[in-house]
Amino acid sequence: MIRSPRLRLAIPNKGRLAEPAVELLRDAGFAFDPHDRRLVAHVENLDIDVLFVRAVDIVEFLSDGVADLGVTGLDLLAERGSPLRTLRPLDFGHCRLSVAVPDESPYRAVADLAGLRSATAHPNVTRRYFEDLGLDVEVIPLSGAVEVAPRLGLAESIVDLVSTGSTLAMNGLRPIASVLESEAALVAGPASEQRPDEVATVDQMLGAVLEGRRSKYVMMNAPADRLPELRSLLPALASPSVIPLAEDGMIAIHSVVGARDVWQLLPRLKAGGASGILVLPIEKIVG
Repeated sequence: MIRSPRLRLAIPNKGRLAEPAVELLRDAGFAFDPHDRRLVAHVENLDIDVLFVRAVDIVEFLSDGVADLGVTGLDLLAERGSPLRTLRPLDFGHCRLSVAVPDESPYRAVADLAGLRSATAHPNVTRRYFEDLGLDVEVIPLSGAVEVAPRLGLAESIVDLVSTGSTLAMNGLRPIASVLESEAALVAGPASEQRPDEVATVDQMLGAVLEGRRSKYVMMNAPADRLPELRSLLPALASPSVIPLAEDGMIAIHSVVGARDVWQLLPRLKAGGASGILVLPIEKIVG
């Protein structure tokens, strides 16, 4: 295959991963105009083409060298048994592949499914799962509407992706085991090995956004003599910045903290003498 002069990045054109993938690229600084009816969008400020394809086809695009990089779910990689390199998880599209049975069924554990049938859109992963457990379960491949299989008499259980569990509940199903955890990931195909610098740039751009999303910038005023106590409370990426204020004995402290830790941290900072605390979003953090 002739090497493209521009790096090709494949992302889902629809489904649960599509919009978050576009949002991540835009937040990272990719300037392009996605169009529902167009396969390729040219990134204006980078030598990159974004390919909009079906999520289930991205692994094939990467394996065949049509794309250098791709954004796809870890469950799809597992289903294909692909040796592609996962560069980084992208912290969206979180779900798990679960075994579920009808609410009224007597099955409580996976072992109870021996000799029965299980319907799924992930037949390869499902077969490996039951085989690893030494269970003889007939796997029924379905391309969609997996949840209705027990109701239609196609199978006694299903193996399907679950995020909140609401879809299972709506269809009268309950999970009894987890097969694997999944989320979106940046994946590299063999063709990417010819573009190490470009791949590293894309990886760094996306990583900077993800690190920024996981962090908050906290600014506060405090008495200078309370600095040791406040500093001990701040698990920053580096030492906090300390700036003298016009008022004698007062300082401003700037620090980066984990977004999930902010609300637990604020009362402790106030108790330590901090005031005028500001919590700001961070666009990007480049390590």
